[in-house]
Amino acid sequence: MTAEVRIPQLGESVTEGTIARWLKQDGDVVEAEEPVLELETDKATMEIPAGASGQLSIVEPQGAVVRVGTVVARITEGAPAAARAARTAPPTAPAPPSSPSTQTATTPAADPALSPAVRKLVAEHALDPARLSGTGKGGRLTKGDVLRHLEEPVPDPAAAPTPRPPEPRVADDGGPRAPSPAAPPAPPRAPAAETPERVPMSRLRRRIAERLVEAQRTAAILTTFNEVDLSALLAARRRHREAFRERHGVDLGLMSLFGRACVGALRVVPVVNAQIDGADIVYHRQVHLGIAVSTERGLVVPVIRGADSLGLPDLERRIEELARRAREGKITPDELSGGTFTITNGGVFGSLLSTPILNPPQSGILGMHKIEDRPVAVDGQVVIRPMMYVALSYDHRLVDGAQAVTFLVRVKERLEDPVRMLLEV
Repeated sequence: MTAEVRIPQLGESVTEGTIARWLKQDGDVVEAEEPVLELETDKATMEIPAGASGQLSIVEPQGAVVRVGTVVARITEGAPAAARAARTAPPTAPAPPSSPSTQTATTPAADPALSPAVRKLVAEHALDPARLSGTGKGGRLTKGDVLRHLEEPVPDPAAAPTPRPPEPRVADDGGPRAPSPAAPPAPPRAPAAETPERVPMSRLRRRIAERLVEAQRTAAILTTFNEVDLSALLAARRRHREAFRERHGVDLGLMSLFGRACVGALRVVPVVNAQIDGADIVYHRQVHLGIAVSTERGLVVPVIRGADSLGLPDLERRIEELARRAREGKITPDELSGGTFTITNGGVFGSLLSTPILNPPQSGILGMHKIEDRPVAVDGQVVIRPMMYVALSYDHRLVDGAQAVTFLVRVKERLEDPVRMLLEV
């Protein structure tokens, strides 16, 4: 019995993706629900499970663009039991090599050890399977082995080793013989021109680029700045961090505290949480908070829905969970859509100041930066305080400068006096 591995529904407005890499090779034995491939869409990278136990036969190669519902592999069920029995069986002694007279040639098309995909590749490129090394079970030749062989550079016959110069000859009387006329020295070889590496841009990176250009082209982006004295916030965090972790089972991070401050400020200036839709302004009743997360494949923004209704422990828990799953490539497209306001933290990379770009169709994004001890004037005296520059980029078509400044001041007030967040004032 054969089961099919199909591309599942990928979420809102996502109809196709690219097979980023196969986690299993053609001919491997897989278990049900075991991830077999990574699919990259323009919103996220996700793992596609096998769905059944058996022997995997890959249909679509790595790099193929596949739509929802496409069959990318087939699984011959029942193979796991046979494979497990083969693994537990005692190893058999290798058969003695047969003489040339007793050997019979096996054509690739008739070789039962080759999968259909491998036989097709071998036949198309006129390859001898016996000359290829296999990495599958028991040395079985896989489709990946053939593709790697085809990608190997062909040796250049012209690149032969330079012969050594002849030893000096000796005259018959034992004295040195006059040297032969020396051959003209070979012209120095010109250094090979540097060849730049060219790799295809991933779908996720292409989508990020498109959205950034779209934001610059369609919105009137302006940025306003302020600085925050984090002395009180960091002191409170140090005092209660351990008790918070013991009580709630999660660490007390700065991102959740900044998230709470933004939620409070958005209640005061709700237009920063709104968006333009044609000739209308859409005011959202809830705050769906996006948290920018840097991953190996690019920047993604998981969304915490209803962040305004979450307490600090639940908000921190959701931020930690979504950030971890985003870095593991397990985030879903639905978890990346529907945000109304975003926070990004360049301070973790050492950024002191930046102007974040909007995440369309949102109208505001808060940029956090590096915490740095700086001299500031407090009550007429110069003191050293942990300071952070914060930036709000906003769509000036919708948000006026006064509203943007008011929002940023409300964020500053809540961070500098954390009790205001507790009292919601």
